[in-house]
Amino acid sequence: MRITVTGGAGFLGSHLCDALIARGDEVVCLDNLSTGRLANIDHLIDHPRFLFAQCDVSEGVSVDGKVDAVAHLASPASPPDYLRMPLETLAVGSKGTEHALRLAERNGARFLLASTSEIYGDPTVHPQPEDYWGNVSSIGPRSVYDEAKRFAEALTTAYGKTRGVRVGIIRIFNTYGPRMSPTDGRVVTNFITQALNGEPITIYGNGEQTRSFCYVDDLIRGIVAMLDSDEPGPVNLGNPEEFTIGDFAELVMKITGSASSIDYRPLPQDDPTRRRPVITRAKERLGWQPEVPVVEGVTRVVEWLRTQEVSTQAG
Repeated sequence: MRITVTGGAGFLGSHLCDALIARGDEVVCLDNLSTGRLANIDHLIDHPRFLFAQCDVSEGVSVDGKVDAVAHLASPASPPDYLRMPLETLAVGSKGTEHALRLAERNGARFLLASTSEIYGDPTVHPQPEDYWGNVSSIGPRSVYDEAKRFAEALTTAYGKTRGVRVGIIRIFNTYGPRMSPTDGRVVTNFITQALNGEPITIYGNGEQTRSFCYVDDLIRGIVAMLDSDEPGPVNLGNPEEFTIGDFAELVMKITGSASSIDYRPLPQDDPTRRRPVITRAKERLGWQPEVPVVEGVTRVVEWLRTQEVSTQAG
């Protein structure tokens, strides 16, 4: 197939491009590089089945030639990024999603929306199934990301129902792996970078809040399975193994051999206290479930971060 990947130079987008190229597809990678990095796709630039175009999908999407599928991953995803670019985040979730949907419609292509577990907000139902509507503030500090994705889901659903676009929605839970920015403010890279530097590990709140961590290779398998299916979703993609933040910090210190202390700070406003996916739909409809144990995945990321200059410079 010939597949357009928006946000293709980002953390997840670049891994998706790798997987599609590896199985023989052609890939058109679109990214404005606001959070994506050329370093993530350098190894693909000269590949005969890979094309990169720097563009902002919020302003429009134009791809020459046929398009068999569109994977819409473009969006800032870490809190520091979307808080730094609130209007851009809302724009890519609204206008960017519609431009990507129109590209799919013009080509009769499959459309995949990469949504998020942030749809569920600070959940009152635990673990979170796809039929839970969520507990989200529309005016809180995280709303620029949460509401952008909620609108993107509504828009995608409407295009499927009224315009006949073959849409699919996935809700991605916390994912980690190589190519994450070591300073992007997310738990896995924060803890590992601080541990490798011998700095105090920053825990917001009392450490009892929970997260579920999915290794990137597993997540990408789920995205590809969804692309290849006719499943409309939404489908949760994540690892149902749940950790308290305190226990995860201890795991990181054990793997890195760090003697870092713990620095407790106030929990940010609207930060979710619990997060774990129900993945029954993914198992039954896509034949998917995660395979990489968290200990193994974190060890891989530690080894990767040791090779990054920033791992010894990040503050």
